[in-house]
Amino acid sequence: MDLSFKCPSCGQELEVDASAAGSTIDCPACSNSLTVPAPEAAEEAAPAAEAAEESAPAAEAAAPAPPQPEKHFAVPIHEHVTSEVLIKKANKPLDVAAKESDRTLRVKTIKRTDCLEVGHDKFDEIVSRFLDRVGKENIVSVTSVNYSYLELSSKTILIDYGIMIVYRG
Repeated sequence: MDLSFKCPSCGQELEVDASAAGSTIDCPACSNSLTVPAPEAAEEAAPAAEAAEESAPAAEAAAPAPPQPEKHFAVPIHEHVTSEVLIKKANKPLDVAAKESDRTLRVKTIKRTDCLEVGHDKFDEIVSRFLDRVGKENIVSVTSVNYSYLELSSKTILIDYGIMIVYRG
């Protein structure tokens, strides 16, 4: 059975399981600590009535259940929060925005360590292949980058290089 009560600080209507009576909780609306009130006599009589209905004959059990009382919850309004912030639409994911525009700038970063294959450095081949595929007219900039990383086997910090390509695509 659930207990319904209002937060004494903000007036938010709350509903908790009856087993939580007497415990301390935080109001989800105002975050103030409050003690869950004990169930009233009318609420305690409800489980006995429910048990009597369950033990009734099958013919009576087929009767429609009485309508549940409608609950109205109050949402606190704080003056320091404006409605525009709460209703603001999220930005589109980058991949969706890129597909909608034909003049979108894209960035490709190629690290030299990703181009090593069994002791062979294929960095130049991979970069040249990518640049050919993009096309000279679509390249905005090509910038070299230096970075460091931790090699796990020797636990040393290594310095390496790569390239960042900005292109229209």
